[in-house]
Amino acid sequence: MTLVLVSIFGGVGSVVRFLFEYAVRRRHPVARPWATVGANALGALAAGWITYRLTAPGDAHLHAIALTGFCGGLTTFSSAFAIPAILQREHHWRYSVALIVATPFLCVGAFALGAAL
Repeated sequence: MTLVLVSIFGGVGSVVRFLFEYAVRRRHPVARPWATVGANALGALAAGWITYRLTAPGDAHLHAIALTGFCGGLTTFSSAFAIPAILQREHHWRYSVALIVATPFLCVGAFALGAAL
């Protein structure tokens, strides 16, 4: 049953990510890379809150469903580094470096904020 729920919540997280990125791109068409950073930061915020507020230390099933499923679907490590590579290929070096540097700091900060909420 946990596997089914992880799959369902992973799908929900993916849909939330798509809607978030769609909303950002619709308002700011050139901000697509920052939409990815924002989705990852949102996922880190959720992971911090889930880790410290929602799940009990021994609740492995809820932990798997919420973190592996929902947060896993919401965030993406691969896009976080594929987009800067694409920007480098297009000779947008500064923008690429800014994304590579900003992503970990924003996500760590978002996780800490989520844990504090």
